[in-house]
Amino acid sequence: MANAWKRDKPPRVLSPKFLFLLLSTTLLLIFFFLFLTSRPSNPMPGLLTVSSHLSFQAFSPFDCIKSPQAHPVIASTVEGVRYPFLYSLSDFGTLPDKPHKNIVRVLKGKPFRKPDISVTIQEILEKRKSEGRDGYVVDVGANVGMASFAAAVMGFRVLAFEPVFENLQKICEGIYFNRVAELVTVFESAASDRLGNITFHKLVGRLDNSAVSASGAKMAFKSNEEIALQVRTIPLDEVIPESEQVLLLKIDVQGWEYHVLKGASKLLSRKGSEAPYLIYEEDERLLKASNSSAKEIRDFLRSVGYHDCTQHGTDAHCTKKD
Repeated sequence: MANAWKRDKPPRVLSPKFLFLLLSTTLLLIFFFLFLTSRPSNPMPGLLTVSSHLSFQAFSPFDCIKSPQAHPVIASTVEGVRYPFLYSLSDFGTLPDKPHKNIVRVLKGKPFRKPDISVTIQEILEKRKSEGRDGYVVDVGANVGMASFAAAVMGFRVLAFEPVFENLQKICEGIYFNRVAELVTVFESAASDRLGNITFHKLVGRLDNSAVSASGAKMAFKSNEEIALQVRTIPLDEVIPESEQVLLLKIDVQGWEYHVLKGASKLLSRKGSEAPYLIYEEDERLLKASNSSAKEIRDFLRSVGYHDCTQHGTDAHCTKKD
């Protein structure tokens, strides 16, 4: 009976063993609580947390988290650039008969062929970097981010404008692949000279040739299907505060360049080195399809102080002297 009484006797509440267990449990709970509250709400750092000290009150950036994931995903590093980066394809070509040239390269174990614009962007920004200059790179007609990522991997902040949803999905993938979420802000819109909406023509299978003008979209690929859709238009002057430095403005919008430039009049009117280095596509056929011309663009640029423009293939490079 004595042994039975000892087994049934309740333990002392303040016994050393009980106090040790209580203290251990409390410390574990405190640690667990601190761990949960200190974790970022973003489960995929580098992709989903986008930070920028710019305030986009009227225009919400594209949300990669809420965007459905495109598939398949075919991405690779880019050959021969000084600052390596990756991008993801949105145009696969006609499989299996005529696959995209970069799919063929992947199958051969080669990196993606370097786009000329990526090399150009890095060369210009390398010079700016050596001068100790910092600021934004604005990429209008970003496509899948070949210019945006060329700049972001160098540490420059990027504002990318792209109206084609499939391309936006690929930009989101590139943001994750290159771990540049804190540097790249994306807008699902076409830059223009007024705020509103416009009919945009998406060229199936050649999304990089989609355009505001239906004839411009199909100019090089007449056999491809063209789909008309409504997209939002935003003037760059409505997005970029006057207090923010912009080092470089790149525009490739299949003939809509004049309207983009008109919507950036304040930005382009900045004095001397405060004005951005300007690269825009100057293809007379595409410009004509959008009822503009190279002369109209050059006249406008002179009116805002860009008197030094040189031709590089189908691109024009313009700068201001101090």
